[in-house]
Amino acid sequence: MRTKRQGLIVWFKHMKNIRHIKRYGHLVYSSKKLKYAVLYTDQDTLERTEAKLRKLPFVSKVERSQKPFIRTDYENAKPDKAKQYDYKMGI
Repeated sequence: MRTKRQGLIVWFKHMKNIRHIKRYGHLVYSSKKLKYAVLYTDQDTLERTEAKLRKLPFVSKVERSQKPFIRTDYENAKPDKAKQYDYKMGI
């Protein structure tokens, strides 16, 4: 069974601190220009990991991703009438 995971956005001061941030989860992306990293951790250990990251001297801010809580199943997704006609004609 898959574990529930959630993303953390970690803002830091120097790019050399990425090595330390990698220890707290699965590093997906890091931006050199804006100095932030996207990191995934298990939801059951999320609060502890977030607290540990906030205590680090080179971390300026930690934000949680809201992706697991956004509804992704859409209702009434009907195609456009013109496109539907073109598909039937084989264009």
